[in-house]
Amino acid sequence: MKPVAIAVLLFASLCCTRECYAQDAGDFHPATTNVWGAEYPRVDSAGRAQIRVKAPDATKVKVNFWSGPKVDMEKQSDGYWMVTTPPLVPGLHYYTVIIDGAEVSDLGSHAFFGGSKYASAIEVPEPGSTYYSAEDVPHGQVREVWYNSKVTGTWRHALVYAPPNYDSQTDVRYPVLYLQHGGGEDETGWIRQGNANFILDNLIAAKNCKPMIVVMAYGYARRAGQPAPDLTGKPFGSREMLKAMQDMAAAFEDDVTHPSSDPVHRFPLSHADGSRSSRHGRSFHGRNANFPGHT
Repeated sequence: MKPVAIAVLLFASLCCTRECYAQDAGDFHPATTNVWGAEYPRVDSAGRAQIRVKAPDATKVKVNFWSGPKVDMEKQSDGYWMVTTPPLVPGLHYYTVIIDGAEVSDLGSHAFFGGSKYASAIEVPEPGSTYYSAEDVPHGQVREVWYNSKVTGTWRHALVYAPPNYDSQTDVRYPVLYLQHGGGEDETGWIRQGNANFILDNLIAAKNCKPMIVVMAYGYARRAGQPAPDLTGKPFGSREMLKAMQDMAAAFEDDVTHPSSDPVHRFPLSHADGSRSSRHGRSFHGRNANFPGHT
C-alpha cells in the first residue's frame, strides 16, 4: 500500500475515534441518585457507569460494587480518579470507594442504607420503563411515624404510604400491605431505593391495583429484656437464624398491628431475607388491622 493511502487511512481512523469518543462521552448524564448539582457519578444509555472522585495524594483507588468485583480507577492529571464500568443491569447498585485501603462514600451520591451500613449507590435506568418514576398522576403521601413500642420498650420508626385522597375520604376502609425490607436494609429501603410510593401512585392511577395503605417498619426487633441471639457460626437459613427472625417478626407484628372489629385486609410482602420473616412469622395471617387515622 502506498504511503499516501496509509496516511489517509490513519487520519480517517483518528477522526472516527475522536468522533466516536465524543458521541460516547456525550451520552453520559448524572445519575438520579446524585446529590443536588453533582455531575458524577454518571450513566449512559448502555447502562455503563462513570465514577469520579478527588484524591490527589492517593496511590491506589478502587470502586467496590457490591454486585461485582472491585474495579481499579485511573488517576487523572487534575488529581481526580475515574473509571467507566461495563454495562450494568438496570436497578440500584450499592458501592463504596476504597482509597489506599480506607473504605469511604462517594460524595457525589446520596447515602442509602444497605448491608447494615450507609453506602453510595447509582441508579441504572430500565430502558423504556416509567412504572417506578414520578409521573403526572395523583400522588399519595409517605408519612414518617415515631412510636413508643411497648413490645420492645424502645422508640421505633416507620414509614407509611397513604394513597391519594386518604385524608379526604375518612369513611373508606383501605387494605393494608406490610412491606418488609431486605436483609441488612431498613424501613427506608422501599421508598428511597425502591420508589414504592411512585409505583403505587402509577398502579392506582392506571386502576391496576386498589388504593391501599403500606406500612414499612424496621423489621429487626427484640422484646424488652430479650438478649440478642448468638448466631455465631450459624449459616443463613439455619434453624437458629429462622427462629431469631421469627421472634423479631412477632415483635414487629405486635408493634404495627391495631386489631379492629371492622375487617381490613392485610397482606405481607417481603424482599430478600424479609421473605423468611413473612413465611415463618407467627401472625402474618389470620388477624385484621386498622391503620391509625381511620377509625
